[in-house]
Amino acid sequence: MSAHSVVNHTQPIANAVPILLAVIDYAAMKNAEVVALKDTDLLLDEPGLLEGLLAVRSLAVPSPPLFTYVAVRHVLLAAGIVDPELADYLAALLLEFGDHGRHAKIRAVDDDSYHYLVDIVADLGDEDDSGERGLLLRAHLGNYSLWLAGLFPDYIAARRTRAGGPDLPYYDELGRQGYRLASEHRLAERFGVASIYRAAAARFPALRQAFNRLSDRVFFPDSASPDKILRNL
Repeated sequence: MSAHSVVNHTQPIANAVPILLAVIDYAAMKNAEVVALKDTDLLLDEPGLLEGLLAVRSLAVPSPPLFTYVAVRHVLLAAGIVDPELADYLAALLLEFGDHGRHAKIRAVDDDSYHYLVDIVADLGDEDDSGERGLLLRAHLGNYSLWLAGLFPDYIAARRTRAGGPDLPYYDELGRQGYRLASEHRLAERFGVASIYRAAAARFPALRQAFNRLSDRVFFPDSASPDKILRNL
């Protein structure tokens, strides 16, 4: 993922306003301004929106980017994280990492693949990280930690049980370090991502838990495991 990639959701949302309004239960709406003004932020924050999109997504979802953005925004809001810019970035992360093998690379086209966090850490120590690759490596440490521990916590739990793999706090710590280091990189301000990475570092465990809920509710709603039951108590 490019260090400065974000979802440009403004146009898709503008085009999809009639559909978004149609899936909201008007009887349950408490803020009439959503209908009267079609305010983008009010509309996206409407509590019934994600449930409505989940109910009709096989028929009327405007676009994968818009659905992903709404889903990410709502799980962040439920966690008390009100940060549209961070929601943009994390939605872009999910969409881009959804491409086959993209999660293992620091950008779409790169010679190296990283399947273990320790390999990213090792390269950070071995290379001159003052250039763009250094920023991408730092960010990827955060991105990959959040993507793996956030969306696949049951995989991590199973690997820990079978082979003594690391637990979720391990991913929290490395992910937080990755985003913190990325925010401090000399190019972060130039690319306009320093504040995003600072926010992600400061709230990493909460972001990972929000992604756990996203995984359980949206991506793998029918799966069952002891760890999932405990997460949702």
